[in-house]
Amino acid sequence: MSEIEVVVVGSLNMDLVARAPRLPVPGETLLGRSFATVPGGKGANQAVAAARLGARTAMVGCVGDDAFGRELRAGLEGDGVDCGGVGVAPGLSSGVALIVVDDEGRNGIVVVAGGNGRLAPSDIDRHETLLAGARVVALQLETPLATVEHAARKARALKRTVVLNPAPAQALPPGLVACADYLVPNEIEAAMLAGLPVDSVESATEAARRLRALGAGSVLVTLGERGVVAVTPSGERHFPAERVKAVDTTAAGDTFIGGFCAALVRGRPLPEAIGFAQAAAAISVTRPGAQTSIPYEREVTVRPAP
Repeated sequence: MSEIEVVVVGSLNMDLVARAPRLPVPGETLLGRSFATVPGGKGANQAVAAARLGARTAMVGCVGDDAFGRELRAGLEGDGVDCGGVGVAPGLSSGVALIVVDDEGRNGIVVVAGGNGRLAPSDIDRHETLLAGARVVALQLETPLATVEHAARKARALKRTVVLNPAPAQALPPGLVACADYLVPNEIEAAMLAGLPVDSVESATEAARRLRALGAGSVLVTLGERGVVAVTPSGERHFPAERVKAVDTTAAGDTFIGGFCAALVRGRPLPEAIGFAQAAAAISVTRPGAQTSIPYEREVTVRPAP
């Protein structure tokens, strides 16, 4: 493969997706409408998104020695993602995500780490050359936190741009936040990290200010249908979302991250990069599934900035 531009360090999961009229409450059994297995995992989703949206992309992760693992690698390679950094953990299953999607496109997800839990700091060291050759390194939190922090510090030392998506929500060591050139939480993650409710553009802006104060270079809080709030060294701005009919929000955030990374390596200014990522994510929610919903660069039309 030609020179890698984006390296995604993170998870690969097989998504087991059931569709039902609504999400079940505790103790309830619902009759579903359909079931499908769909390649997913936040890391793999972001790698596919970056590749489809125009960046030469590589993945660093770990799968189990099973049929799901082989299928996950093959799917990434089919989208042109370099999988030389994806290892295999003998005797373990690959990661899975159990997903229920309701008729409004909302979802509930339970993730079982499997091979993802074996991704170690030594794996990052083994693929240091890959990180060194990239322009952007993207990270999430579905692999061990020690490995994520090691990768972030390594990428920072190599002077690569670090995009950290702190999902799923959990407490982070301050040093990890400070490694992020771009910290990209959703409202739930921003609320946990900043220590205040995030339920509006105004509260998202305040949360982003607090997270910048912890050392993040720029903070982009994704708010779904309410858009994106950006707090950067050059100022604060709200980017409204395009209005679409959501079918399934699975992987919308991952599509945003991948699109944002692809736009960064193309040298787009930050407002354009955010707009491109939003446009890609808006397409993804109109389609079912995780990687099956991610659009290609040719499909994305960016609206003129207001």
